[in-house]
Amino acid sequence: MTPNWRPIAARAASLLLRYPDDAVLSAVPIISEALPALPAAVAEPLHVVAGHRSTTETGPLRTAYVELFDFRRRASLHLTYYTCGDTRKRGEALADFAAIYKHAGLEIIDGELPDYLPAVLDLAAEHESGWQLLRDNRIGLDLLTASLEKDGSVYRHAVDAVRAMLPPASPRDLAAAASLARSGPPAEQVGLEPFGLVNTSGRR
Repeated sequence: MTPNWRPIAARAASLLLRYPDDAVLSAVPIISEALPALPAAVAEPLHVVAGHRSTTETGPLRTAYVELFDFRRRASLHLTYYTCGDTRKRGEALADFAAIYKHAGLEIIDGELPDYLPAVLDLAAEHESGWQLLRDNRIGLDLLTASLEKDGSVYRHAVDAVRAMLPPASPRDLAAAASLARSGPPAEQVGLEPFGLVNTSGRR
């Protein structure tokens, strides 16, 4: 059974990892009010990101976000990138993600791909299958954290909070992450059909 704090934590992490538009920034005070009810290992790193967003001017905040997540491939918020790269295998993985949203009775909106981390967190806030996707893609989360830490990005704290919501990484996970960190994702370049839609999830 999912602890009752985890949906709140998932939604907070999702918002703090999304592009800081006006709607997302307006939620920061609500997130800050909710954090004391969460376990410290989750609340404390989310508090760091919420504080950064509430004290940084909007223009520089948005510019830094775009430079980090839109132009640095190793800081991708799309989880299948880490294990599939830009290969045909990734298209299959995206189709699997999309099917899980559909099975949960949710649809992906706003033109994002279904492996977009904030959308997977929104799915987790609504359905257990989102937590399974996060567990299955732990390697991607670990590699994203390492990349953000190397860049000195405050957003590494948000991903740390997500990892704290999951079971500890197994030795096999750690070995796989280390191997991918050395070699990088598969490099076959192919055109991928847009699988749709993700940023927030809404019930049909």
